[in-house]
Amino acid sequence: MARTDSAGDRFLLLVVFLVGVGTLGIEMVMPRLLAPFFGTSQPIWAVVIGMTLAYLAIGYRVGGSMADRRPDERLLYRMIAWSGLLCAIIPLLARPLLSLAQYSLRNVVAGGFIGSLLVVVLLFAAPVILMATVGPFAVRLSLRRFEEGVAAAGRTAGTISAVSTLGSILGTFLTVLVLIPAIGTAGTIFLFAAFLVILGLIGLRDGRYLLMLLAVAILAVAHYALDGTIKSADCYNCTLMAEAESDYNYIQVAKQDIVYDNGAQDPRHILVLNEGQATHSVYRLKYRQTGNPLDLLTDGGPWDYFSVAPYVYANRDPQSVKSFALLGSAAGSVPKQFLAIYGPQTTIDAVEIDQKIVDLGRQYFDLEDQDPRFPNYHTYIQDARSWIATTDGRYDVIGMDAYHQPYIPFHLTTVEFFQQVKAHLNPQGVAVVNAGRPASGDDRLVNALASTMLAVFPQVYVIDTRFSNAILIGVNEPVSDGVQNFIDNAGRMQIQALQLVMYWSLNEGRFGPVRQFNANQARYAPFTDDRAPVEQLVDGLILNEVTQP
Repeated sequence: MARTDSAGDRFLLLVVFLVGVGTLGIEMVMPRLLAPFFGTSQPIWAVVIGMTLAYLAIGYRVGGSMADRRPDERLLYRMIAWSGLLCAIIPLLARPLLSLAQYSLRNVVAGGFIGSLLVVVLLFAAPVILMATVGPFAVRLSLRRFEEGVAAAGRTAGTISAVSTLGSILGTFLTVLVLIPAIGTAGTIFLFAAFLVILGLIGLRDGRYLLMLLAVAILAVAHYALDGTIKSADCYNCTLMAEAESDYNYIQVAKQDIVYDNGAQDPRHILVLNEGQATHSVYRLKYRQTGNPLDLLTDGGPWDYFSVAPYVYANRDPQSVKSFALLGSAAGSVPKQFLAIYGPQTTIDAVEIDQKIVDLGRQYFDLEDQDPRFPNYHTYIQDARSWIATTDGRYDVIGMDAYHQPYIPFHLTTVEFFQQVKAHLNPQGVAVVNAGRPASGDDRLVNALASTMLAVFPQVYVIDTRFSNAILIGVNEPVSDGVQNFIDNAGRMQIQALQLVMYWSLNEGRFGPVRQFNANQARYAPFTDDRAPVEQLVDGLILNEVTQP
């Protein structure tokens, strides 16, 4: 197979490879840019992947047509350089549009939310389409160098596709494992922008295009000069204290100043993740001075109710609660309450997938897992499902609070998962799930989770918090009348913090007092590892909330 310019072919293949790196690198940055405002749920990933594939399809078609009309290498390198410059514009335009989108979401303006999301995703359209033109353009240019002409088309197209795919693989891992952790989302975008402009300059050998590289530098300086933070604190009356990007989340720590009607001040540290539609940990700073467990309670937030779950058993004494595992511990609000209520010798095994959240918990939430005063408190940086499958421990309480707002990871909602949890409970142990419910009271997710738990545990109980959440309790052994047991235990309780939460559970649940969930209430088939449509269910809740008048 004869070629007229083998050196040119090798350079063209290198260009195809490097543009493949840039294409998937930019795609992997896209969800990171959206995460602080929209989260990283499956629907967001579906939008990112679907729109990227659409851009690639358009680019392939446009690139092929342009190459047939004008098979000029300089045109190819111009498109690469322009794709880099357009990438550099993304960080500056994205923030105001994302802020608008967040405002639209919070005010339930569905059209604004959807429109803003589309605009943000469309920011990536032009650069990705331009990069996608490179493959078919390179095929057309390479065919000119073969004496066989069309007879070499298959081999040429296959080689270029393979080289581009290899570049895309490198771009994926390089971006996710190296660049984003090292220099952040915006830094990664600007790096790829400069990289693509330089690649175009090498092909063009035209000094005038150095102005594009200068423009990328100016845009980068402008971005970092305008604001050193990604966005302001995502909670009411809050001041941002720290923000970070991890492998899993965009993380904010904020100080929230609560002022009660009597003028008393109650400063708190708040952990907020991703789009900021939920609080994941709360630490009332008053506890530093008082050491009183009452000062750790969060006015009836879901964190408060894990500690009262064992009292559906008859004659349960606080002295019998000695061990607790929490799957999805965040910055440690629930373990902190357990230690304060049940004593510093309590065994606490906390599981959190995000090391950065744990680090911030130690810095801002007084996380005790490295404090010698609490020798039995350990944090495991691991996926909750894999941890529960491999641990040898048995516990009086196993809690699950692993939301990735507004979704629960599907593999933590299934019969198989709850069977693993049950296997690690002590005889009178309880499994406790924080189940989200919208303000309207739509209980579809609560019902689906309770229905699944009832397929594993002999009895399931529901405690409605003072907020919207429901706390689901699965018992390892039958408890007969768990509600009456709870009432009797509350009457004997001597620990004030438990007294108060049990009172809330019996009298101030937003949707009713503590109650048993029976089989005749189950409206859903139990979720399994094979079929757990939790994302679809949550999407239905969101759509219902958005469309309500």
